[in-house]
Amino acid sequence: MVGLSPHGPLALVGGGEWLGDDAIDKRLLELGGDHVLVLPTAAAYENPAAAVATATKRYQDLGATADGCMVLSRSDAESAILADEVREAKFIYLSGGSPLHLRVTLKDSLVFDALRFAWHNGALVAGSSAGAMALTDPMIDPRGGAFTVGLGLVSDVAVMPHYRAERSAQLERTLSLADSSCAVVALGEATGVILLSDGTWEIAGSGPVEVFLGGHETGIEALAGKRIG
Repeated sequence: MVGLSPHGPLALVGGGEWLGDDAIDKRLLELGGDHVLVLPTAAAYENPAAAVATATKRYQDLGATADGCMVLSRSDAESAILADEVREAKFIYLSGGSPLHLRVTLKDSLVFDALRFAWHNGALVAGSSAGAMALTDPMIDPRGGAFTVGLGLVSDVAVMPHYRAERSAQLERTLSLADSSCAVVALGEATGVILLSDGTWEIAGSGPVEVFLGGHETGIEALAGKRIG
């Protein structure tokens, strides 16, 4: 159960990170403090430096600061130097990109062990789009909507990002394949669900949020009591 192990906040965001939505960006700064460590791991094959630059500019506009932690490959994820950066951070943000690359790069690595250590010692961990997808277990496979193994900071929760308040064919397939105990969270961009340190969940942002359990719409209360890792 969530309440049996101390942890910091966990934010799962539906995409569109750092593009100017005050509601969610300011709420995360309230929870995590004014310095953000950005892991653009999921964007390794896109433009990770651009992701860090976007985050840096956004946080400067909000009176905060950001640094990039360039964990782009498995060898980076086994770097003791980069793991130390993550371990000491108070606010860690995983960008969007490829959830499969993110999962393969971080799973059972020094950097992910450091991230888990930081989270269990009060740090805020946030993931957007691919970052949000990979932090849960199971993880939705973006190639078709089935399930695969995720990183498991929270279990029996799966994230469908970039939700536009319509039940697409991929979402319908995901819901049909989900275990009855697995809460599928469909999140619009610039919108997230946040697990607070006391075990409660809240919604932040301006986009749509739907939680499904057993294929049916329910409320955020379906996330209560999910096991953390």
